[in-house]
Amino acid sequence: MLVDSPPEARAETAPAPPTRRAIRSLGLLLSLVILALVVLASIAVGAKGLSPQQVWHGLFHDSGTYADVVVGDRLSRTVLGLLAGVALGLSGAVLQTLTRNPLADPGLLGINAGASAAVVTAITYFGVTSLSGYVWFAFLGAAAVGTLVWFLGGGRGATPVRLALAGTAISAALYGYLQAVMIMDDAALGRMRFWTVGSLASATDATIRQVLPFLVAGTALALGLARPLNAVAMGDDTARALGAGLDRTRALSMAAATVLCGAATAACGPIVFVGLMVPHVVRSFTGPDLRWILPYATVLSPVLLLGSDVIGRIVARPAEVQVGIVTAIIGGPVFILLVRRRRTARL
Repeated sequence: MLVDSPPEARAETAPAPPTRRAIRSLGLLLSLVILALVVLASIAVGAKGLSPQQVWHGLFHDSGTYADVVVGDRLSRTVLGLLAGVALGLSGAVLQTLTRNPLADPGLLGINAGASAAVVTAITYFGVTSLSGYVWFAFLGAAAVGTLVWFLGGGRGATPVRLALAGTAISAALYGYLQAVMIMDDAALGRMRFWTVGSLASATDATIRQVLPFLVAGTALALGLARPLNAVAMGDDTARALGAGLDRTRALSMAAATVLCGAATAACGPIVFVGLMVPHVVRSFTGPDLRWILPYATVLSPVLLLGSDVIGRIVARPAEVQVGIVTAIIGGPVFILLVRRRRTARL
């Protein structure tokens, strides 16, 4: 086996190359620049294109012109996409580490199914019709299913396999309930059709205010779990030997993923593939260290989500394709490619 020599030993024989840490830091800075450009594109690009002067005026003035109104609407949409992208990327990275499955996503543990089932219940049996009402039901549904999966998976003795199996079983049952209710209730079918696709088009300041506390809390918790999750990723025995609180880390990871994915799904609907693709791609150039995976996922997931939203606005002008459809179209081939690469690596 070839063992790479430590940096100190290499420095004695050759000029010191840029360290991996410096390269990662530079890459993260470049990612932030890309994110800033995508945010500007999200504000400026749509059914009606705006000039840089109009965008600037709309952001910092309030004269009530058409362009200013458009910028205001797109700004709420962009902020929600930014927050939802962070949430989906972080929850995907946490769940991939927790289940030791690099192809896992937030839907694996039934969180999306819980949110969807709660929304259709709210529409059918409680007469909820507004997005602000959906948010709370969706979040409570996601939290309830996350808790149920945790206990069915073994609680403090939960293992990655048990969690995945429990989540898959609950998802199947909830999606069956979802389809049954929508078939029997045409009104629920009509209202759910838009929400289940996944969209940023209905973003409002009120929606952002409702989910923001949960997203901030979940993000802080997920980023704070980087070190203990690194230990968990090396196996239960190794994690215990390193002094990591295995049960505590798993419980907090489940809580972080549930809060993040639940809040994002409540605000935007179940958007697929963002939580799968970004952490997996990031891991390919950062390595398995969560101290780098999580920050990169925090920056690049909104790039994918907002970029997909911009593409959806352009390809069908003056109408638009919902962002959930665009991410699915992009994510399907990428997922197949990832699976084929993993299969090839094992041969």
